[in-house]
Amino acid sequence: MNNSRTSASSSVSADIQRALRNTIGDAIARSASTHGSRTALVFDDRTWTFSEIHAASNRLAHRLIALGLEKGARVGAYGKNSDAYVLLWLACTKAGLIHVPLNYALTGHELTYALNQSGCKALFSDLDLQPQVDAIRDATEVAIHGSIYGSSALGGESPDALQFALEAGKDSAPELELSDTDVVQILYTSGTTSDPKGAMHTHRSLMTHYAACQYHLDIRSSDRSLAALPLYHSAQMHVFTMPMLLSGGYSRMINTPTPDAILGLLASDQLNAFFAPPTVWIALLHHPEFNPDKLQHMDKLYYGASIMPVQVVKELGDKLPGAGLYNCYGQSEIAPLATVLLPEEHADRPSSAGRPMQTVMTRIVDPITSKDCKPGEQGELVHRSPQLMVGYWAKPEATKEAFKDGWFHSGDLGYQDEEGYIYIVDRIKDVVNTGGVLVASRDVEEALYLHESVAEVAVIGVPDEKWIEAICAVVVVKEGYPEDAEALMSHARTRLASFKLPKHIHFAETLPKNTAGKLLKRKLREELA
Repeated sequence: MNNSRTSASSSVSADIQRALRNTIGDAIARSASTHGSRTALVFDDRTWTFSEIHAASNRLAHRLIALGLEKGARVGAYGKNSDAYVLLWLACTKAGLIHVPLNYALTGHELTYALNQSGCKALFSDLDLQPQVDAIRDATEVAIHGSIYGSSALGGESPDALQFALEAGKDSAPELELSDTDVVQILYTSGTTSDPKGAMHTHRSLMTHYAACQYHLDIRSSDRSLAALPLYHSAQMHVFTMPMLLSGGYSRMINTPTPDAILGLLASDQLNAFFAPPTVWIALLHHPEFNPDKLQHMDKLYYGASIMPVQVVKELGDKLPGAGLYNCYGQSEIAPLATVLLPEEHADRPSSAGRPMQTVMTRIVDPITSKDCKPGEQGELVHRSPQLMVGYWAKPEATKEAFKDGWFHSGDLGYQDEEGYIYIVDRIKDVVNTGGVLVASRDVEEALYLHESVAEVAVIGVPDEKWIEAICAVVVVKEGYPEDAEALMSHARTRLASFKLPKHIHFAETLPKNTAGKLLKRKLREELA
């Protein structure tokens, strides 16, 4: 029997495919069409409307192509937050290029590794980071070096992203054959437990993610948000800044998230929405300028990137009772948001990471057998979602291992209750094996946080001849309190089983963190081994 039918993909004309296309550049064009003259972004003394951001990123996209960058070429971005950083990212999405955000704290070998592993052909950097770039320039294959913004004002002749965006040129997007399945960003994992891997995200994965964030985080065109955490980190860029740009909201951007700057802007600019990891929220709560009376207009307090102590959640809720708290859990490989605990769910489950978003399916499985765990049983979180990366750049074995059995294996240890709420216990690599018994570092941290002297604490395992690993607590005390290990041990004995008690307590002025505020337990283990 003859079959004259053809598949939908083969019968759709190029014109229809273009009309249906849903890349990030297409979404920015729609946002500009809808929100036009509304203020989208403010940085330093520059203010951008949605239409201006769309046109400027188009002009920059044409200039990137004119530099000889062809579709699929990798473009590194090595700098702090700025309007130009956002424009460079958007221009890459429109020019068919793959954006590679680089942690601005990277230097030497680490920076060289990221550039060479991703195969960056171009690198745009902040002016004050040029010495770090110059130091490794000969060790990379980068052909085009430029600045993110500012070199033109100094008489520089190298490509300057902001200058390209401001100069006269084509305001329309480049006419290229792009697909929403094209890889648009290589997002390096933070490397808190191992060497960074480059998660490849497509237009499709990120666009799916943006829509889910808008829905689950109640992002509205009336929001006035502060973008203070680094844009190289997936949470600030993809959970908040991009969904805000697509929703018509206002973003006030700063490049250094100091407590003084954050608290000042939240109050003076009447900003209602702000995201920060637990370490930053803790610093704000303990800062002498934290005045709840000046922040009562805030109604959306977002936290995530690492586990928030329940005591800190309670303190935030007590001091800003009119604000909704949102716990955001995920990781770079899933774009990065996977679950959300909503404001109305905090009262009964303050330690929960919430439930999976509507675009995510999550299971808790035994790490050895991959069988489903019963409610309350601890296991590894695994996900299926259109938000997921399509693999690790140039690491096929790591990709295969991560997607074993058709599920993405997160490396996070947790459990689920009868109603589907998820509780994150630890990174599997952060669990301490002491005397053959596995102890979650979070259990010990939560107990120590309840002592009045503790400002921050990190619990790790250190090598021990008798116990295999000994539980070690590294503590930062609040100003005015003594470093009293015996007082902390006495406190811990009233709240922890004997096998969970720290064998060592070390005191430190600060805990090592990356520039996104994530605690680096790997560095503590190296220092105390």
